[in-house]
Amino acid sequence: MAETWTVLRVLEWTTQRFVDHGAGNPRLEAQVLLAHDLGCDRMGLYTRFDQPLGEEELAAFRGLIRRRLAGESVAYLVGEQEFWSRPFAVDARVLVPRPDSETVIEVVLDALADRAAPLRLADLGTGSGALGITLLCELPAATGVLVDVSDDALSVARTNVQRHGLDDRVELRHGDLVQPLAGERFDVIVANLPYVPAGDIAGLDAEVRVEPRLALDGGPDGLDLIRRLVAAAPANLASSGLLVLEHGFDQDAAVRGILDATGAFTPAATRADLAKRPRVTFARTL
Repeated sequence: MAETWTVLRVLEWTTQRFVDHGAGNPRLEAQVLLAHDLGCDRMGLYTRFDQPLGEEELAAFRGLIRRRLAGESVAYLVGEQEFWSRPFAVDARVLVPRPDSETVIEVVLDALADRAAPLRLADLGTGSGALGITLLCELPAATGVLVDVSDDALSVARTNVQRHGLDDRVELRHGDLVQPLAGERFDVIVANLPYVPAGDIAGLDAEVRVEPRLALDGGPDGLDLIRRLVAAAPANLASSGLLVLEHGFDQDAAVRGILDATGAFTPAATRADLAKRPRVTFARTL
């Protein structure tokens, strides 16, 4: 008699495979992949634990498991990643948005006295658009510009702009850092630029190494693009404009030093992420 693979049994088996493989969140990953395979959400799995999977569903799911064990991220496999409780389309053209980056959102929102007031914001090196789009969703009177040097990344960002109904409040521009801003002034500039030292990329986890190198490589010490942006940003920030930079957990002192050395900003401060690692440094123009 053929073996019956119910939703519950498949989940338990897959979770154990991921545990053996050293996955960080084995049960969550199993749930996300199986829900994707079955065309439901994770909660939907709980209502069908006893449901057997058909041969096509099993074959497709085995393929997802093989790809995950080979190092592909869950987000790339399902084509989506949650960020600030919103879904964002992602694929191999962009970095996967991570919880660490939600610290950028916290810094901006906490810095605003009136979240309903009109303002202009720019998201430089936008990738999937997660930072800029999230802020525009949280700030109903804001308008913004999403910038990336990669046309492929902008294509993904455009999908997410449309998905979140922001076509009339955001522009997408191709180019390098502030160059596409054409002398405009912004109240807030956020940036999650490449900050991995070039020599460290080969040692990253497999699922990170397959992300676009253009979005990872920050030069010899990881700070090349941050230096360039800090030097150029004052010309594109309004008076008391806010510059918010994500960086590596061990780069906070260096980034504060770069900002403070310009003499164009208030003393820089750093906020830790949920894991209590220094993650986001920010300052206002004088």
